[in-house]
Amino acid sequence: MFRRKPAPPPAPEDCMPGRPTPVPVPDAHFVLGSPLEGPWPDGMDTLVVGMGCFWGAERFFWQMPGVYTTAAGYAGGSTPNPTYEETCTSMTGHTEAVLIVFDPILVSLDDLFKVFWENHDPVQFMGQGNDVGSQYRSAVYTNSLEQAATALASRDQYQAKLNEGNFGDITTELAPVGDWYYAEDYHQQYLAKNPGGYCNHGFCQVSYS
Repeated sequence: MFRRKPAPPPAPEDCMPGRPTPVPVPDAHFVLGSPLEGPWPDGMDTLVVGMGCFWGAERFFWQMPGVYTTAAGYAGGSTPNPTYEETCTSMTGHTEAVLIVFDPILVSLDDLFKVFWENHDPVQFMGQGNDVGSQYRSAVYTNSLEQAATALASRDQYQAKLNEGNFGDITTELAPVGDWYYAEDYHQQYLAKNPGGYCNHGFCQVSYS
C-alpha cells in the first residue's frame, strides 16, 4: 500500500563505468540455429523492445514466422558492456531487452507490435509484475523514422483500447535504439534451455487488434 514508486533510469554521469570488452556471444540461436550477431542477410530489419524480464519476452518473438533470429541483451542505458549483475542494480540505465531480426516481407512491424503490446503491461511504471526497477521498464527502440512513426501509431492505437477499459496511461519509452549490448550466454534463449523456467510478466488483457 505504501510501496515507494520506482525511480527512473539514472543520468549518464551517475551510471556505472562498465568496460570496453563485450561478453562472448554464442555462434547460433539455440532454437532457430541462425547467428545471434550480424551482419544480417539482405532484406532483414531489426527492432529492439523491452517487456520486463527478457527470458519470456524473447520467446514470444522467436516463435513468430518471419523472425530470423532473436537475442537477449541490454538497451537504453549508458554503461558500456554491462553485466547482468550490474544491470540489476538499476545503475547502468539499461532495460532488459530483446533484439528481433526479421524479414519485413514475412512479418510486419504491426505484427511485432501486436505481440509486444499484448504480452506485457505497458501501463506499469518502471517494472513488470513483481519485477520492479528501471531495468524492467517497457520500451521500444527504433532504427529509422519509419519505425518510430509506426511505433508511435501503434502506441496510440493500443492506448485507445486501454482507455475503453480504464486501464491507465502507457508508460513505454519510445526512443532511437542507441547502443545495444548482448546479455551473457546463459540468458540467450533461456526458456528453451530451461523449460521449467519462469518469467514474471504483467498483462492488461486487452487485444491490440
